[in-house]
Amino acid sequence: MSNALSELTNARKAFGLTHDALAQRAGVSRMTVQRTEAGKIDPRLSTLQVLARALGMDLMLVPKALRPDLEDFIRSGGRFLGQPSGIGAPASLIDELLQPDEAAKKLTAPKGRP
Repeated sequence: MSNALSELTNARKAFGLTHDALAQRAGVSRMTVQRTEAGKIDPRLSTLQVLARALGMDLMLVPKALRPDLEDFIRSGGRFLGQPSGIGAPASLIDELLQPDEAAKKLTAPKGRP
């Protein structure tokens, strides 16, 4: 089963929905839901989209090169706001917010300019 199908199946079960209940919400047949989850059919993208939306989810295509960073971001609960220190990276947003004096200096116009 693909990751997308596995996530949709897990979401359906987490909501306590039967195949029939999800099918009604999504406007597809119960057999479509059952056969899709069982891997007996290769569903259209549009079918996966309506199933996802019926579960309050959305499908998103991500470039392969960005996937590890996106997965890390999601796992962190959205708290991954900067690169690790020590590698020449700019300070993270959190570091900037914790040092308001330094941030204020950056916003001050240079001397001799209005």
